[in-house]
Amino acid sequence: MNIEIIKKEVCEAGKRLLKEGLVARTWGNVSIRVNERQMVITPSGRKYEELTPNDMVLVDIYTLKYEGSIKPSSELKLHCQVYKNRPNINSVIHTHQMYASIVAAAQKDVEVLQKEHQLILGATVIKAAPYALPNTKKITVETENAIEQSNAALMANHGVVCIGTDLENAFEVARTLEKACEVFIESKKKTA
Repeated sequence: MNIEIIKKEVCEAGKRLLKEGLVARTWGNVSIRVNERQMVITPSGRKYEELTPNDMVLVDIYTLKYEGSIKPSSELKLHCQVYKNRPNINSVIHTHQMYASIVAAAQKDVEVLQKEHQLILGATVIKAAPYALPNTKKITVETENAIEQSNAALMANHGVVCIGTDLENAFEVARTLEKACEVFIESKKKTA
């Protein structure tokens, strides 16, 4: 695959995260697998509106080494772990979308109540990974365990991670997770 095209896709995806309300400011990140050994990921701490394809970072999935002087996203290890463990996954998105982040802050697993949501999310329950500091081995391990049997996981007090066979599929998972979390919250209000 052409790395320059992938860098452009990742850059546009970062701006799309912002436009669709899945992130705010510099939060969140997105990556695309280039091949078995490499991925392209958004940079750390940069405003999405100001990004160019040249700001995207090519990373070795196994060594975490990257090209150039631009630092990759701090969630780099989590993206790499997903790619190592899930060979069918070619895109990872980490968001801070509203309803999913509310449930993640409550540290609750989400019962996926609608069948069409279950099909896209790949599970009847989306698990919440226990709290861990960002950019640590613990957050990577806990989130990887939570996403093991589905296409999304909640990260306690730290948003969500959504995965897909390609970038468009990962975005579909993120949008569907948001709807599923809204339905789940509403169902809990009715029983309270």
